[in-house]
Amino acid sequence: MWTADEIALLCYEHYGIRLPKKGKPEPNHEWTLLAAVVKIQSPADEDCNTPDKPAQVTKEVVSMGTGTKCIGQSKMRKSGDILNDSHAEVIARRSFQRYLLHQLQLAATLKEDSIFVPGTQKGLWKLRRDLIFVFFSSHTPCGDASIIPMLEFEDQPCCPVIRDWASSSSVEASSNLEAPGNERKCEDLDSPVTKKMRLEPVTAAREVTNGAAHHQSFGKQESGPISPGINSCNLTVEGLAAVTRIAPGSAKVIDVYRTGAKCVPGEAGDSGKPGAAFHQVGLLRVKPGRGDRTRSMSCSDKMARWNVLGCQGALLMHFLEEPIYLSAVVIGKCPYSQEAMQRALTGRCQNVSALPKGFGVQELKILQSDLLFEQSRCAVQAKRADSPGRLVPCGAAISWSAVPEQPLDVTANGFPQGTTKKTIGSLQARSQISKVELFRSFQKLLSRIARDKWPDSLRVQKLDTYQDYKEAASSYQEAWSTLRKQAFGSWIRNPPDYHQFK
Repeated sequence: MWTADEIALLCYEHYGIRLPKKGKPEPNHEWTLLAAVVKIQSPADEDCNTPDKPAQVTKEVVSMGTGTKCIGQSKMRKSGDILNDSHAEVIARRSFQRYLLHQLQLAATLKEDSIFVPGTQKGLWKLRRDLIFVFFSSHTPCGDASIIPMLEFEDQPCCPVIRDWASSSSVEASSNLEAPGNERKCEDLDSPVTKKMRLEPVTAAREVTNGAAHHQSFGKQESGPISPGINSCNLTVEGLAAVTRIAPGSAKVIDVYRTGAKCVPGEAGDSGKPGAAFHQVGLLRVKPGRGDRTRSMSCSDKMARWNVLGCQGALLMHFLEEPIYLSAVVIGKCPYSQEAMQRALTGRCQNVSALPKGFGVQELKILQSDLLFEQSRCAVQAKRADSPGRLVPCGAAISWSAVPEQPLDVTANGFPQGTTKKTIGSLQARSQISKVELFRSFQKLLSRIARDKWPDSLRVQKLDTYQDYKEAASSYQEAWSTLRKQAFGSWIRNPPDYHQFK
């Protein structure tokens, strides 16, 4: 059994103890975002799990990331040695891929216990049955999941609210007014809209037992199937209140928390009208840049993709019988809507069908913790009081993986911190989680396995470039093609020449 607060606390403690001062925000001047993947191991003896004495699980952070930035498309490189997207969620996922590569190496060389056991097909592995992975983020993912209704009340915001306004649904918000985007700016605390809000503190019990997540408010379970219409890309924010059932009676939706992520070309755009009609929900979005538009899809979109294709990516799929899925997502204390999270991460893909064997749209459990990340924008804002100077996002990103060699990686502008123009292109100017370095780790894994034990997908043809190896993961590519055709047709893809490195 585990709770959302336990996951959040574990991640916050890991951040404080295991991550260095280097790369963290400057006190009272900078803020950042945090994300992580937590491995949860169930006890071997299932009989010890009873209603009177729930089984205790083992929880371990296996990857972590911080960051708020992206590079513009003009800064992208065809050598694969720069991080295009350094939002915390993406850093945590790439760090998780590094962890998975290490665990596959342990399994293939039979040196130590691994999270993987042999699959039924030659050269393939699968995750042990007693393990699941939970994703934590200190804030709702930028993009669709962060388009959250703002309700009209009397006073300024204070604590999280859980209102049982409907028979099977409720909404939560908090004093952490971070609005995701490239810098995920807070709403103006002095704005007329914010002053009208009054959020009352209520205690909620959230726990997960036997792998099933429950989000409870006043004894009623909140997470459940969303209505079929939620995944419509034509749903406007005027219709959001009806969909999420959050504004009956006097609880009037007067605005929405804004996301800085922009609609992708080819999709219907935001109206930009004042108030609740500003955004259109359910759309694919790209992260904004400072004058130079990025090609990085929003974290909401990427996490929705992971929920269908898995977190392992194309390369690792060569060695896996099944994708590596997240079982749950836990969000820290921040403006939050259960319905917006479900719509963004699962609802938009809920009708995707005819996926290859092993792939499917997962029933992702989504929970929120009441614990605030101490280096979030609004936590820092509250502490700094009258400190001089602007509060700005931290320019660095930290990657941490549960691997024995160089677990830490601190970057800025997509390169290891301290990289100069003269050193760009050299080995020391590569992040451990850049495409080229993860590809190098993949090739290292291959070199340690006898060729006759390679999976069939790697032996049928001569493969050379990063693109070759990605394309040869046929089941993954088929699943990705199906997902694009049925749900994400406007997804921005980088041209193949950005993947031709060796």
